[in-house]
Amino acid sequence: MIISSIFWNVSPEIVKLGPFSLRWYGLLFALGFVFGYLILTKFYKLEKKPQADLEQLSIYVILGTVIGARLGHCLFYDPVFYLSHPIEIIKVWEGGLASHGAAIGILISIYLITKKQKDKTMLWILDRLVIVVALAAVLIRLGNLFNSEIIGKAADVPWAFIFARVDNVPRHPAQLYESIFYLISFITLYFTYMKTQKKLKQGYLFGLFLVLIFGFRFLVEFVKENQSAFEQGLALNMGQILSIPFVLAGLYFIFRKQNEDSNKKMKSKIAN
Repeated sequence: MIISSIFWNVSPEIVKLGPFSLRWYGLLFALGFVFGYLILTKFYKLEKKPQADLEQLSIYVILGTVIGARLGHCLFYDPVFYLSHPIEIIKVWEGGLASHGAAIGILISIYLITKKQKDKTMLWILDRLVIVVALAAVLIRLGNLFNSEIIGKAADVPWAFIFARVDNVPRHPAQLYESIFYLISFITLYFTYMKTQKKLKQGYLFGLFLVLIFGFRFLVEFVKENQSAFEQGLALNMGQILSIPFVLAGLYFIFRKQNEDSNKKMKSKIAN
């Protein structure tokens, strides 16, 4: 028997006790930080970097991720509403996080941390951090699946999902498409780092991450429903428009000349 569609009616809540509820999204989001910290701990030990530096970096990145993702959602997708109701911006628990905003928030947090940890460049940190960010993206998209959000367009493929909490239309499971690809990206980045970390120029893994993640994000948007009404009728939606500069930046870091990286390393040694 061929499955015509998969009926999806999973509750976003794992358990609810009075006013408190544990949700799949929150759990998976938190696990992204936990697994990321454990993997980065391994990297820092391999390269003989102080654990205290990682702890400080983790605090900055967590704040940058949450603040950036929330502001990104509010300003990119519904600025009129949130700017006229600013108190709504802080209600993170009601949902609404944007990956492009998170990316910007992370970049700012790393810039700030390099002002304190002068022995590391932004690219050195980014080359390692993006590996665990890719893994976190896997878990976050699974959280979106449990929330029945960021759904795909109507489809007649055998693996289509019917998101019963939304409607009875078979749709592309866009969250799974992204989650699976991000897992492939994580594996690619992780093993590239483990096998060639001492040979790679600074910024290469960061660039590869940008091309993989945001390149796929651009493509998958073609089978996803728009997240805001203003995107209707546009040739490209907001997710695609925001992905283009990230992909271009990634290509730059992948193909830039080695001597640019060498000059930065030399300046870093002189400064130290």
